[in-house]
Amino acid sequence: MGYDISYHPIKEQEINDWYFNIMPNFKSINLDKVEELAEKFNKSDLEFLKETYHYTLNTGLNTELDKEFDLTHGYFIAVIQGLFRKYFYTRGAAFSFLINEKSYFKNYTKGWKDILEFTPKQKVYNHLRGNYSSGVFIPYNMVVKLLADYDNDTKIKQDLDTFYSDNRINIFLTALKFAKENELGLLEATEVVEPNPYDLNKSNCYSYLLNCDVEGAFLYRDIALDQIREIEKRKGLKEGEVSNKVTYEINNYELPKEKLTEVKKKKCFFLKLFG
Repeated sequence: MGYDISYHPIKEQEINDWYFNIMPNFKSINLDKVEELAEKFNKSDLEFLKETYHYTLNTGLNTELDKEFDLTHGYFIAVIQGLFRKYFYTRGAAFSFLINEKSYFKNYTKGWKDILEFTPKQKVYNHLRGNYSSGVFIPYNMVVKLLADYDNDTKIKQDLDTFYSDNRINIFLTALKFAKENELGLLEATEVVEPNPYDLNKSNCYSYLLNCDVEGAFLYRDIALDQIREIEKRKGLKEGEVSNKVTYEINNYELPKEKLTEVKKKKCFFLKLFG
């Protein structure tokens, strides 16, 4: 349960248009298109978006062929989606992990080779490969089907509710409903955003934090603090004796290449989002 999972609503054509078609054959970046898309989706933080978008594309442009697709391009696509549109966070609850337990859920997903307009030369796994990775993609038609099955199939509802425990099912359903309402698919990823449950304003993000739905981060915070209070109670400690001293460290693997953005540039975003 040590992964920060996010779900990114995006069309299959947008995956191609926002990433691969902007750097055809991985030879150069269409800077005019970068500017056009940044202006289309967010004018309030335009310079930040253009810089992060270009940096992410440039990282993809310089990715070696021996690097796994899911740990590079797949992840970068999730980062870029977060620049342009709302996305959803939940701690630890990945559809990739659910498939490991209940393999029939794989029927709701679609592989990269059926999405892309070219054949990748890298190894492609179509599920989470660790930290800073893309996971499964649920296409729009399967988003609709999964929601319908959740409402009408007792087994599917029970399996989803059990896996997405501690009210995380509400976050996942919200992501699915957003995708359905906007006729989008849903791309899974890890560590696009890394909330600090003990001080959300000290969270980490490699995309655009203001597009992240806050409910999942608040849920993560509440669960973490409840666990600490339970420890205090069990050990007979005063309330706050542990929680006031606790620290949070991110001990994940290095990002491919280097971190996509400097966290210090985003300090104001955390304050705007979490208050």
